Amino acid sequence: MKVISVNVSAAAKVEYNGETISTGIFKKPLNNSVNVNSIGLAGDEQADLLNHGGAYKAVYGFSSDHYEYWRQILENPNLPLGAFGENLSISNLDESQMCIGDRLRVGTCLLEVSQPRVPCFKLGIALGNTHAPKLFTKTFRTGVYFRVLEEGALAQGDEVVKTFSAPNSVSVEALFQAYFDKSYEGAKAVFLKALKLDGLAPEWKEKLAKRV
Repeated sequence: MKVISVNVSAAAKVEYNGETISTGIFKKPLNNSVNVNSIGLAGDEQADLLNHGGAYKAVYGFSSDHYEYWRQILENPNLPLGAFGENLSISNLDESQMCIGDRLRVGTCLLEVSQPRVPCFKLGIALGNTHAPKLFTKTFRTGVYFRVLEEGALAQGDEVVKTFSAPNSVSVEALFQAYFDKSYEGAKAVFLKALKLDGLAPEWKEKLAKRV
């Protein structure tokens, strides 16, 4: 795995359905190294702090390999990296292989997988397609939210190395699919297993506890 692009943005105001809303989803690539602390990348902002940001959503990674699929689906061959609001566009980031509690060394930072990404309507704004959040959910390829265990710096071109595989964990893809796909077999078993994981974000523990 490798960092193909590092993306940040300031919060911006846009018009949506006759209202003015704020969002930090319009990420743009950086050409320089960026510092990372416990709540995210320097220069990056979230407008809705109730649903975005915080320690368990400090850094969002999305696979650069997913872009070919989305460029076809959205009929936009020029869809740029960062379009999904990700901080890190990472090659070969596979949600079926990334498990809650896994740890990755990126530059001088140590990141821990904390939860899947649940899309909101702002993804539709960013991609210019109101159906995008629903389509995104159906792929189960949500990208990965990380919390920062060791602050540091990272840059485009950095290798992404898994340094720890959490034992008895569940993958990001399996957790997301079990939660959103009503036909998923064994969903309750996934939820019970995930609830035992120290690395799972409190937000998801509350979601799963209600389901169980």
